[in-house]
Amino acid sequence: MSVAVVDEAPHEATAWALLLALARRASGGSPITDEVPLAVADDGALETGSRAPFIVARPTTPRGWSWPDGGAPGSVLGAEKEVEQMLDLYMPLCVGNGSEHLTVGHLAQTLDGRIATESGKSQFISGEQSLLHTHRLRALFDVVVVGRRTIHEDDPQLTTRRCKGASPVRVVIDPERRLGPERRVFSGAPSATLLFCSADAARKKPQHGSAEVVAIEVADGKLPVPAILAELARRGLRRIFVEGGGLTVSSFLAAGALHRLHMTVSPVVFGSGRPSLTLPEIRELGEARTLEWRHFSLGRDVLFDCTVRT
Repeated sequence: MSVAVVDEAPHEATAWALLLALARRASGGSPITDEVPLAVADDGALETGSRAPFIVARPTTPRGWSWPDGGAPGSVLGAEKEVEQMLDLYMPLCVGNGSEHLTVGHLAQTLDGRIATESGKSQFISGEQSLLHTHRLRALFDVVVVGRRTIHEDDPQLTTRRCKGASPVRVVIDPERRLGPERRVFSGAPSATLLFCSADAARKKPQHGSAEVVAIEVADGKLPVPAILAELARRGLRRIFVEGGGLTVSSFLAAGALHRLHMTVSPVVFGSGRPSLTLPEIRELGEARTLEWRHFSLGRDVLFDCTVRT
């Protein structure tokens, strides 16, 4: 099923074009790290030090930006709320020291912490704005990572159909290569697909649709997260979006590999089903991890943007 790109008002389109340009610069290894006026040209190129800036980058502040002296440009007046939320949410992912090497996890869950029914049904727990947020995260990162069960149960394309921006490299973690090549992520598409599996599984089946098979040595029956990240870094892919599912995001979190965690909570109660996060057991409340967080309204849903590691 095709999904139309969301039409944005001109000021929102300008903000999004600016964010895409900043993300491209961060991916290139030279993120904006100092306070500087910013604008974006008609061709999407980033303009630094502009005399007529759209915003000012302030990477050392929590928001990561501010309006120029004198406030929002005239074209934005009357729509500051929408533009400000977009910039507040995504600027910290696109500027500042470390934005060139950033790993963000994301899960959409019910109010009682479930990401799917026991049978694996999960489309769609969250609403349209939350889905748009997911596609925007794909567009801002080099790579989108998912586990085997996400592909098996949802068969996603992992592209940026709901927003403007290039689709990222798609990474599927399937240690035993249990997925068939008929899945949409393995067919010809706008971006490359890497299938991470064990060395034994890589030797068994030389081809897997259009995906490149990447062998990783197994440790304790799993593909080690540090080894996956090291292989991606070797390919120049350092801005990583871990989209799901729960076990995959949990493995990155347990490995200390996430810098931020986005949790979208929908006003839905399952009462049963698969939990969002599954981590090693703790015995004392003092062992629980307390995160710094911000929250944003995405239609009916609430997004918690949590800082995990700095």
